[in-house]
This record gives sequence, structure tokens and C-alpha cells, in this order.
Amino acid sequence: MMAFSAEHPELTISQAAELTGLTRATVRRVLLTFTRVGFATQQDRRFRLTSKVMRLGYGYLSSSPWWEHAEPHMRDLSSSTQESSSLATLDGAEIVYLARVPSPRSVSITLNIGSRLPAYPTSLGRVLLAALPDAELDAYLEEVELTPLTSRTITDRRELREALMTVREDGFALIDGEREEGVRSVAAPIRDRSGVIAALNISVNAARISAGELRDRCAPLVREHADAISAEISHR
Repeated sequence: MMAFSAEHPELTISQAAELTGLTRATVRRVLLTFTRVGFATQQDRRFRLTSKVMRLGYGYLSSSPWWEHAEPHMRDLSSSTQESSSLATLDGAEIVYLARVPSPRSVSITLNIGSRLPAYPTSLGRVLLAALPDAELDAYLEEVELTPLTSRTITDRRELREALMTVREDGFALIDGEREEGVRSVAAPIRDRSGVIAALNISVNAARISAGELRDRCAPLVREHADAISAEISHR
């Protein structure tokens, strides 16, 4: 199912086998099963996912109702800063967006629930990576491919580790143009009784808010709302 993407909205059995590394026979059985249960459609020899696959994502959200506690705080944060607010969790080396409140003023990045980004150049990802146990963080840093997305992207493993240790110490992460030129963001962790389960951020246009203002004025607001969400879900 993950082989389908914007680059590959339709796949033949041969293409799916090549992308997944599975045999053609296995891929054929899986795709025919998807078609039978309504997760895919077939036209000629090409398969395409249907909107029914979204039930899987909604199933996850429904089984984790804590995120509903976040929405009022996200709206309040977005209203008070006039910037977009997002909530994400960590999935391997990527972050997955669980909720988003757009800004009245546009930022060039367009993201939706379910969107995925690499963790290392994002404020949400830095918060979540910093919360990993040391052994898991060591494994991540050893395996991750640090691709330069902009001229500001940290691509040195030692430098990234140092940045993550700073996040642990500060309690928030600030990113300045590492994911996309001209976009800054600041994020803070959301915790339940087991530890950090998600991160909350705001994203801003660099021409509108300086890195200093983002750190001094916005970071405390993000942390305040993240702490409020944490308190609510820890006592439900």
C-alpha cells in the first residue's frame, strides 16, 4: 500500500513488485485482495488505491482520542500568534502530521493530516528525536541519510546530535530554513504518563518574524500550550 504515492498513483503488478521487492505472485495476491475489500480498483493491468484506505488512518485517530484535546489549544495558539499550528508524531525516521490549524496568513509549505516529512530538518522532528532513549537515538543517527534540503540543513551527524542535546536542555526546538528556505518554526513536546508522544509547533514566514522573536516570544507560547495539552491527556 505504501508503494503507491504521488509519483506512482497507479501501479502494475510488475511495477509494484519492483518497488516493494516482493515476488510478482505475492504482489498479485495482495493487490487482488485490496481490490476485493475495496482498498483498490483495477483498470486493465493497473491498480489504484481508493479513498477507503483513509479508514485506516481514521481508525488510528479514533483509537487515540487524546489528539482531540489538542485542537482547542492549537486554535488558540494559531489565533494568538496568527501563524499555522501543527501536531505530529514520529514514525521511524519521519514525522506524520496528526492535526493542523492553518494560519490566516499563508506559509509556502502545504501540509495535511497524514503528510510525512523527514524528522531531522523539522522542529517537530527534532523534539521527537530528542525524546528518544539514547540507544534508539544512536541507531537513528547511524542509519539516517542526512540530505541537504537547503543551504541551512544540518547534514553532519555530530552537529545534529549536538542540536538534539540542545533541544533536550531547552525543552523546545527552533528551525530556521532547514526544511524550506524562508520558513522558520518552533516546537515543544507533548507528553502523557508514558513520555513524549507527539510535538506541537508553529510555522512562520522568515520575512515576518525573526529567529530572535520566534525564540523569545513564540517559543514560550508553544511550550505553554504543549504543556496544557500534556496535562489534559495525562489526567483523562
